[in-house]
Amino acid sequence: MIKILLAFLISFILSVVLMPIIIKLLKKIHASQTILGYVENHKSKDGTTTMGGVVFIITTLCLAFFFLDYNITWLMVLLVSIFFGVIGFMDDFLKVKYKQNLGLRPYQKIIGQLGLAIIFSLFVYFYAETRGQIFWLFSSSRFNIGAFVIPLIIFVLIACTNSVNLTDGLDGLAGSVSFVYLIFFTIITLLVGGQLYYAGVTNPIISDIYSMAVLSMLFAGSILGFLMFNTNKASIFMGDVGSLCIGGFIGASSCVLGFEFLLPILGLCFVISSLSVIIQVAVYKLKKKRVFKMAPFHHHLQMSALSEPKIVAIYSALTMSIGVICIILYLL
Repeated sequence: MIKILLAFLISFILSVVLMPIIIKLLKKIHASQTILGYVENHKSKDGTTTMGGVVFIITTLCLAFFFLDYNITWLMVLLVSIFFGVIGFMDDFLKVKYKQNLGLRPYQKIIGQLGLAIIFSLFVYFYAETRGQIFWLFSSSRFNIGAFVIPLIIFVLIACTNSVNLTDGLDGLAGSVSFVYLIFFTIITLLVGGQLYYAGVTNPIISDIYSMAVLSMLFAGSILGFLMFNTNKASIFMGDVGSLCIGGFIGASSCVLGFEFLLPILGLCFVISSLSVIIQVAVYKLKKKRVFKMAPFHHHLQMSALSEPKIVAIYSALTMSIGVICIILYLL
C-alpha cells in the first residue's frame, strides 16, 4: 500500500515539474489548438497550447519500471495505452501542422484503434490470467464467457477511448473525471483483491490487481499534476494524445482484470458523453430535431448557462458519488 501511495505522489511531483518544460517546448514549436467555429463560447481558447497529454506517457513510462517488477500483463496494458496515445499524437500533429481542427480522418483513427483493440483482446484471451473470466458486478466472484471476451474487449476499448476523447471538451473536465475514476477504480480493485486473498485465492490475479493499482496511481498522479495547468482557464490542453492514452488505459486495465461490467458504471460520465452524441445524431437524422442544444452533453449544460468550473464539479461529484456507492455495494 505504501508503494502505491508513493507511486501516486512521485508521479504527481514529476508531472508538476515536467509540465512547465513541456509547455515551453510545445509553444516553441507552435503546438496550439485551433477551435471549431461553431463552439461560440470557446473562441477565446483559440491558440491555446495543446498535446500536453504527452506528460501522462512520459511520467508513467519512466516510473512504471521503478515501482513494478517486470510482468508481461502490466507491460502490455501500458504499451496499449501508449500506442492509443500515439494515434492521438498523430491526430494532434496534423491539426497543429495544418492549423485546423481536422487531423486524422475518422476511418484512419478507427482502423488504428481497432487494430490495437484486436491485438489486446487476443493477448487477454490467450495469455492473461483472466482469459475469458469476468467479475460479476459488486462481487469477487467470476464467470467465464470464453472466446466471447474477444469482441467484448474490442468494443470496450474502442468505446472507452472515444468516450474519454468526447469528454475532453471543457477545461479540466476529462482530466478531473479520469482522476476521480482512477482513484475509485484502484480502491475497488484492491478491495476485491483483498477479498480474493482472504478467500484463499493465490493465483496471478492478485499480482495483476496490484500492478494495475500501481499503474492507476501513476496515471492519476500524472493527471493531477497536469490539472494544475489545465483547469479553467487552461494554460494547456491534453489533446487527443492525452485523452486516447487515458481512455486506452482505463479500458485496458478494466479488461485485463475482468472488470468490464464496472467500467460503464463508475465511468458513467464518459458514457453520458458518448450516448448524448449518438442520441443527437440518430434523432436528427430521423426527425431533423435536436434533443440537446449541443452534444456532447457537457456542451448542452454550457449552453444552458452553466460555467465550465461548475460543469467540471458536477461531473467529478457524480463520478465520486458513484464510486462511493460502488464501494459500499462491494462491501455488502
